[in-house]
Amino acid sequence: MSAADLTLEKGLPANVEAERFLLGSILRNDSAFIQIAGTLTAEDFAIEKHRRIFARMSELFERGERIEHLTLVNELMKRGQLESVDGMSYLASLDEGLPEITHLESPIRLVKDKSTLRRLIFTAENLKQRCLLGEQEPDEILAGAEEELLRLGDSKSGDRLLGTVEIIDKFPGGINAFLDPSKRLKGISTGFAKLDEMTGGLHEGELFILAARPSMGKTAFALNIAQHVATHPKLRKTVAVFSLEMSAESLLTRMVCAQARVDQQRFRSGFLNQDERRRLAVALNDITEAPLYIDDTSGANLMDVHSKLRRLKNERGLDLVVIDYLQLMSGRGRNENRNQEVSQISRGLKLLAKELRVPMIVLSQLSRASETRQGDHKPILSDLRDSGSIEQDADLVAFIYREEVYKPDREDLRGLADLLLAKQRNGPIGRVPLVFLKECTKFENRAEDVDAAPYE
Repeated sequence: MSAADLTLEKGLPANVEAERFLLGSILRNDSAFIQIAGTLTAEDFAIEKHRRIFARMSELFERGERIEHLTLVNELMKRGQLESVDGMSYLASLDEGLPEITHLESPIRLVKDKSTLRRLIFTAENLKQRCLLGEQEPDEILAGAEEELLRLGDSKSGDRLLGTVEIIDKFPGGINAFLDPSKRLKGISTGFAKLDEMTGGLHEGELFILAARPSMGKTAFALNIAQHVATHPKLRKTVAVFSLEMSAESLLTRMVCAQARVDQQRFRSGFLNQDERRRLAVALNDITEAPLYIDDTSGANLMDVHSKLRRLKNERGLDLVVIDYLQLMSGRGRNENRNQEVSQISRGLKLLAKELRVPMIVLSQLSRASETRQGDHKPILSDLRDSGSIEQDADLVAFIYREEVYKPDREDLRGLADLLLAKQRNGPIGRVPLVFLKECTKFENRAEDVDAAPYE
């Protein structure tokens, strides 16, 4: 007999006796329901009648009613399901002769494990059908499979709360680092001393929303950070940049000119002196040797980004992600409006940052509200475009503001810029003064911050 025939003969993984035992334990003592429902749902039961019985038990519990034979029979009758669960005789058999056991971890685990195996089989079958139909690109099918498997893994790992001792054991650096802030692992340096001082650097799992009106320099600022993290001799960390607006060649040109401090216009026109050519060659060599990866696929969605980042992390490692920019990403499925779609994307990016355990800098556009305000044009949180959930999902929200854009006649404002920290979950908000070199699209520390040591 073939392996396929054996599989069909054995049927799907299930432990019917463990399921009966759990349902019977609830009928014998309904306080057991809380312990079981903390890990299992109706869908975790293999047999349809067990799923229906557990679902009706859940409804009784939610209404604050006792879970007993009589109340359960009445609930099933109201739904017209009593016959489909083999009637009162089957319910009576569930706890007949059943010993009272306080700890149900073992049967709960048996049922959960079989449920996970069944879901893996369903996922594999769905994947097989998608491959046979051939209606999607292979990369899209692969990304969907990865996402589904990760969701199954999350449901397994997140089925219990952690005790305080476990939390401290898992804390980077152990109990000494937990009690002594000076020994805690710091985030990745951004290269901007004042920003590092206020944030402690970029931390794993955090979503950093960087927003500005067009031509304020948000792409330049994000690339300056990415370049610093990838090329600084004491860092040299792996960085992934997704550019949904500019080509990879344009980004590379920006980075090389910024590193070499060469006027981009002179570079494009070809009118360069010998010193500038030398500096460009050195800068290009630094960047090409750095662990910096660029993707310029337009209209990328969460699934694409997720798949590419997981592959990069497995093959080369991953320390920082930059996405330019949020409003150019597309969501999955049908959404009623753009706000809902952007909400889905921002939430997905936050979950992705947590899953991959890397900081994620995501650029965002601002609405025209700041332009129309009289007097002060500094952006505020309500100016974030398309969705209020961007503010909600972000761990840090910062705005780039250059007053010289609004007052071009003021010579004293030339080259001055501010990074306005409008939200930070774990630190202060405030202003980070910067210098902007427009010709080479590069932000730098102001003179008073130059000597401040960045976090390593």
